[in-house]
Amino acid sequence: MQLKFTTTLRGTGGKVGIEVPEEIVEALNAGRRPPVVVTINGKSYRSTIAVMGGQNMIGLSAANRELTGTSAGDTVEVALGLDTQPRSVDVPPDLAEALEAEPAAHAFYQTLSYSTQRRYVEPVAESKTPETRSRRIAKVVSDLKAGKK
Repeated sequence: MQLKFTTTLRGTGGKVGIEVPEEIVEALNAGRRPPVVVTINGKSYRSTIAVMGGQNMIGLSAANRELTGTSAGDTVEVALGLDTQPRSVDVPPDLAEALEAEPAAHAFYQTLSYSTQRRYVEPVAESKTPETRSRRIAKVVSDLKAGKK
């Protein structure tokens, strides 16, 4: 089920968000923080509705603003659908190998939410040089062994 509404993208500082009307959240019938698929200008991305400052909001990252061709202050039509697909992060093979070599880090990683796992994996996946990648993998393993979320 796709629910549509028109809104103006709100921005403060470098952050941009989509305010979701209360009746849309209620119609999704999936609690206060449902996972959703957001479609703007025919482009879709996965996110979660969160309550910020008493408002139902969905973040719109710089990458997703570029994807959808939008910026703060734009008035857009938003289509929301409940995201029922499993959320899993593709762990690069070298990071997976490093985690398997450290059982405590690997076990802790498995307990993390999708978004927290993604926050650990993306910097490794986006590394431009082998040296940077190695440093980032070492930091991820160290942080996970220490139980840092």
